[in-house]
Amino acid sequence: MVTVDIVTTSLPRHFFVTGTDTGVGKTTVTVRLMQQFAAQGLKVAGMKPVASGCEWIDGRWQNEDVMQLTAASNVLAPAELINPYCFQPAIAPHLAAAEAGVEIRLEVIKSAFDVLTGLVDVVIVEGAGGLLVPLNASHTIADLAQTLQLPTLLVVGMRLGCINHALLTAQVLEQRQIPFCGWVANQVDPQMAMQDQNLQTLSDWLKQPPLLELPYHG
Repeated sequence: MVTVDIVTTSLPRHFFVTGTDTGVGKTTVTVRLMQQFAAQGLKVAGMKPVASGCEWIDGRWQNEDVMQLTAASNVLAPAELINPYCFQPAIAPHLAAAEAGVEIRLEVIKSAFDVLTGLVDVVIVEGAGGLLVPLNASHTIADLAQTLQLPTLLVVGMRLGCINHALLTAQVLEQRQIPFCGWVANQVDPQMAMQDQNLQTLSDWLKQPPLLELPYHG
């Protein structure tokens, strides 16, 4: 199995992490990669531009994924750079924003990202849900990746249906001309039938093996 330290040598300094769906382990993968970059002596920060599903902690709304990324960062950066948009209900970002009377603006996220890249060596940007999750009336997560001009890493939650979701995501990346910098196989269903065969099918159709395989963690 490929190790995380080998994976980091093949990745660009700044990149975007998307997933085949919500709950497939984007944060887990992002944190592991951040830790490895930090272990190499690099200054690293994780960014979650849009988060929904937050709790009121220390006088502001905070999201569990964002807290994990912040803990894995080895440079202290302002919360508004790490997580420009944070909403209380755990619903789709565009709905959470509308409920809060806020419009998610890509230029605000781009500005925060540009500042972050000036503070650290590595910025890993984690998306929300999948690539076509809407952020507002006209933009999706894919538009955000394009705006930030970042190559994208795909986290595939290994479970029934993942082949279709992975290939649809790869197709969108190709259509949008967003560079594809690899994929991670994350075992989210310990009972998945024919896992090895599914992994091989994904490798064949994505035209490359996974950069990393993560076992089920419970």
